[in-house]
Amino acid sequence: MQDMQDLIRRLNQTGRRLSKGHRKIADYIMQHYDKAVFMTASSLGDRVGVSESTVVRFASALGYEGYPQLQRALQELVRHRLTAVQRFEMTSDMNQSEILQTVLKADMHNIRSTIEELNTATFDDVVDRIVSARTIYVMGVRSAAPLASFLGYYLHFVFDNVHVASAGVIDVFEQISRIGKEDLLIGISFPRYSTRTLDAMKYALSRGAQVIGITDGPMSPLAEASTECLTARTDMASFVDSLAAPLSLINALIVSVGLRRKEELSRHFAQLEEIWQRNHTYLEREST
Repeated sequence: MQDMQDLIRRLNQTGRRLSKGHRKIADYIMQHYDKAVFMTASSLGDRVGVSESTVVRFASALGYEGYPQLQRALQELVRHRLTAVQRFEMTSDMNQSEILQTVLKADMHNIRSTIEELNTATFDDVVDRIVSARTIYVMGVRSAAPLASFLGYYLHFVFDNVHVASAGVIDVFEQISRIGKEDLLIGISFPRYSTRTLDAMKYALSRGAQVIGITDGPMSPLAEASTECLTARTDMASFVDSLAAPLSLINALIVSVGLRRKEELSRHFAQLEEIWQRNHTYLEREST
């Protein structure tokens, strides 16, 4: 927690030294950040032996409007550092009866936060770049692989040249080796961030291609490797990545891109329906 230590050091250098209670809070956060950053002010106070109001005053002493702002800043700092073991331990003592509501409410919160934080102008610009690209490459590995496959699957209906770069027999760099100035790469990754995806995005930039990042926030390393970046919240309830908000964002992206190619897409779907019916791709509705 070097960033937190720097914050405490700067506070001390101003002459406003930490009180005994504030020091206990700071020490606990630095030593147990994986648990502390997801605690309420009340639970953090109980854990270190101080009142909830002391925790709130601690946040104010660090220059935050309140404890929620401090908590959010700390979560951004440690999000990508949590190991699978730490993430599992965060909820290992969760009551079995609380799991369903806790997970669903966390997903709902992520979607609400994504809506509030999303820049509409950036979203529209990303759609413009996708529509004008010669070839579209989509890359997401590990837990982001299903998101990349989903996005690539539907983009195939809209565009002719769509390639989903994934880990397999052919190296991902070989799959994007022909990317150029008229092309676009969409890189998808969330904590813990994939070095493979980040390196591929940097390579695409070096080739002059447009690069769109889909990640969890401005502090993500993908932000610096992107021409434009779309963010979706993925605050986890456990070791499982919360992909509800990213999937919802990708849904909106697909719908928006499809509407930009409305006439072509309508004709294409008409052709596909004939093919699907001829080959019995889907179950037909039974006549009554």
